[in-house]
Amino acid sequence: MIAVDNVGSSEAEAPRRRRWVLLLLLLVLIYGSHAPLISLTKVDGHVPFSPSSCVVLIEFAKLLVSLASLLASGNLSTLKASVSVMTVAPYAVPAVLYAFNNNLVVFMQAYMDPSSFQVLSNLKIVSTALLYTSCLGKRLRRGQWFALGLLVAAGVCHSYSGLNWEPSEKDESTGRLHITSWGLVLVLVYCFISGLAAVYTERVLKTQRLPLSLQNLFLYIFGVAINLASHISSSGGGRQGFLEGFSTLVWLIIVGQAANGLLMSVIMKHGTGITRLFVISSAMLVNGVLSWGLLGIQLTPYFLFPVVLIGWAVYLYYR
Repeated sequence: MIAVDNVGSSEAEAPRRRRWVLLLLLLVLIYGSHAPLISLTKVDGHVPFSPSSCVVLIEFAKLLVSLASLLASGNLSTLKASVSVMTVAPYAVPAVLYAFNNNLVVFMQAYMDPSSFQVLSNLKIVSTALLYTSCLGKRLRRGQWFALGLLVAAGVCHSYSGLNWEPSEKDESTGRLHITSWGLVLVLVYCFISGLAAVYTERVLKTQRLPLSLQNLFLYIFGVAINLASHISSSGGGRQGFLEGFSTLVWLIIVGQAANGLLMSVIMKHGTGITRLFVISSAMLVNGVLSWGLLGIQLTPYFLFPVVLIGWAVYLYYR
């Protein structure tokens, strides 16, 4: 009888696992296609639209979908009972942290070259894992720590293979890697905040017994407000209109990134932040393949090395 029950439970679990795998594959595809699609929108080497207005619309789209989902589920009574400062305030923290990091990325470019940042930013995998174990009280096996180390190595190898080692004819220093001590500190701060935002968001989503659509609603209200304020302050007296330069491809990017954010919240609510790291790392491979297919960027044999490392990491972590 026990054997029959076990078979029945395993059969019931199979559809859920298939849906979970499809969700992860869709996330990897969306995440990996973001950079190639942005490259396709460029006109004369420049993005024709305002990135900050694009981010505002992405946050607003996620807000609308969350509100529609909440209305469709009939949980309005939950909304009325949940609106309090103590309930809503925690959702402002991730929005502030992500907004701070977005501005920090721009600021730190003065202290290092973009390639150095690309390589060193892979340390956010380590910071996220350390905060995940310390703040959420989760324990990782030795094999899982080794798997995360493989993810870092895969990210570094992927970034390293794309570096341009040839100096520019106009300025020989532009082809060289450089980073100041202050730049190194800023990168470490960036990686720490990235991990803290992910772990904090996961903790809030899992500790509050609220529908995910309602939690997303709170989260994206702050996201829209902070990013809109950032857009207004950065644009100043700029002449570029809010929707100037928008094309069908730009709207596709907005839809994709809105879906990415909403699906990632499902991962944070019902999975773990570590799964999010595997999604981001696997997306590097999709990025490389799409860059080759859509942009004609030549892939080198080094591209296979991160593929092997990521596959090995997935096997070790989830076996």
